[in-house]
Amino acid sequence: MCCAAPAFSASADFAIDKAAGQPCPNLRADFRCSIHDRLRPRGFAGCAAFDCYGAGQKLAQVTFGGRDWRADPTLAAPMFAAFAVMRQLHELLWHLNEALALSSAAQFHEEIDEAFAATERLTNSGPDELVKLDVMAHRQRIKALLLRVSDHVRECAGRSERRGLNLRRADLAGKDLRHADLAGATLRGALLIGADLRGADLSCADLTGADLRGADLSGADLETSLFTTQPQLDSAKGDSTTKLPSRLSRPSHWATSG
Repeated sequence: MCCAAPAFSASADFAIDKAAGQPCPNLRADFRCSIHDRLRPRGFAGCAAFDCYGAGQKLAQVTFGGRDWRADPTLAAPMFAAFAVMRQLHELLWHLNEALALSSAAQFHEEIDEAFAATERLTNSGPDELVKLDVMAHRQRIKALLLRVSDHVRECAGRSERRGLNLRRADLAGKDLRHADLAGATLRGALLIGADLRGADLSCADLTGADLRGADLSGADLETSLFTTQPQLDSAKGDSTTKLPSRLSRPSHWATSG
C-alpha cells in the first residue's frame, strides 16, 4: 500500500515524481523494496521516514481478506482509496494510545478509551464504508479531545516561566533555537524544517504534527515530549545525547556521538 497508494514529488525527500496509485519503480514483484537498505543515499529519505501505523497490513489482511491488487488489478482503485482513510484512522489510534499512557491524564482515560474503541470499530468497516466515512469529522472530534489532554498535561507539569508558550503552526524553519527553553510549549503543526534545536528543552512540549525534517535535535531533551512520533525523529537529525521517549527508537542515521 505505502509504495503504491500515496503520491510524491521530486524533492529533498524523494528522487522522483510518483502519481497516486502508481507503484514505485523500486517496488519488487514480491512487494518488497529493492532499495530498502539504502533509501537515504538513493534520495528517498521520505520513504525512510514514512509510517502507515499498521494501516496497510490491516487493509490487506483484514479489509480485503488477503487479496492484492497485483493478482487482481480491479482491486487497485478501491484498495488505494480505502488506504487513505485507514491510515488516518490508525494514526488516530496511535495518538489515543499515547494519551492513555499519560498518567497525568488519568481523568481523561475513560473518554480516551471510548474514543479509541469508536475509532477501532471504524477500522473494521468494509471497503465501501471506509471510503464514504467522514474521516475529517471524526479527526476533529479526536483532535479536540487530544488538545484538552495536552493542555492539562502541560499545565500540570508546570516548571518553567515559559511553560505554555504557544507556537502552534509557527514558522520556525531554519531558526536558531539552540538551548531554547521550549518546555511545555505547544508546537502542534509548527514548521521546524532545518531548525537548529541542539540542546533545546522540549520536555512536555506538544509536538503533534510538527515538521522536523532536517531539524537538528542533537542534545535536545524530548524524553517527556507529547505525541512525538517515530517518523518525526526519522526525518530529523540527532545524536547519542538526544533524550528520547522510551517507546521510540534512535534512528540509525543519527550521529553516534555528540
